[in-house]
Amino acid sequence: MIETARSALLRATALLNMAGIDGAERDARILLGFVMKLDRAQLGTKLDTPLPNSVSYNFDQIIAMRGRHKPVSHITGKRDFWAHEFLVTDDVLDPRPDTETLVALALEHPFERLLDLGTGSGVIALSLLAERPEAQGIATDICDKALDVARRNAVRLKLSERVRFVSSNWFENVKGRFDLIVANPPYISEIEMADLAPDVANWEPHLALTPGGDGLDAYRQIADALPDFLSKNGRAIFEIGFRQAREVKEIFAKSGFEKADIYQDLSGHDRIIAIKAKNNRN
Repeated sequence: MIETARSALLRATALLNMAGIDGAERDARILLGFVMKLDRAQLGTKLDTPLPNSVSYNFDQIIAMRGRHKPVSHITGKRDFWAHEFLVTDDVLDPRPDTETLVALALEHPFERLLDLGTGSGVIALSLLAERPEAQGIATDICDKALDVARRNAVRLKLSERVRFVSSNWFENVKGRFDLIVANPPYISEIEMADLAPDVANWEPHLALTPGGDGLDAYRQIADALPDFLSKNGRAIFEIGFRQAREVKEIFAKSGFEKADIYQDLSGHDRIIAIKAKNNRN
């Protein structure tokens, strides 16, 4: 018996609920639209359409992946972030809406030279450059596979001529000064890793999630070198763990950056630290 898209959706939602997936119906809809090659609006008009056996089989395979907590973006290979759709693979973090807070803060002030440390899929750097046609950027990552994903995203957004991708451990292979430096570094502590949701712990690259220990090593390395790369009136904006505001502020204060503000994410948790250059009075 050939099932309809509606019955497949109901069955998939039930399976994802049994697997403990938050937002089971939402994810089932996204994945059904993916296999049927329909957007959300189109899917709503096609729910009574009979599914060919090949499509039904592919949908079952994909739902089984999601039931094992593989992120939706890693299944579909894409994720909406800020104003664009980005390619995503198992080699990069799944971009999260809370990181858009960093982008919004960065856009509150003009910038011409951008540095994105640990760029991953490139969502931060490319979102910022797309909003500032006059700006140029450098985006670094220690993972060459992640840089490949970022390069592909730059091509998709027609930004390749305004961004240079560099294989680098933070500032190691970077030269020059920048009026905006951004990063979403690994900040989850070794203890907190044990409590991560399986969607994250079992599928996302641990190198991008944690430096081990107390989770603060990336900030220590960045803070030590930041004075040599931030321009006179520059700003640095970094994502942080929601329990880390005090410790991260202290780390940058030890490097002479006492002008730091903490901003909250969409859930009201501390999530961003914004730092001004030592001589920046703005």
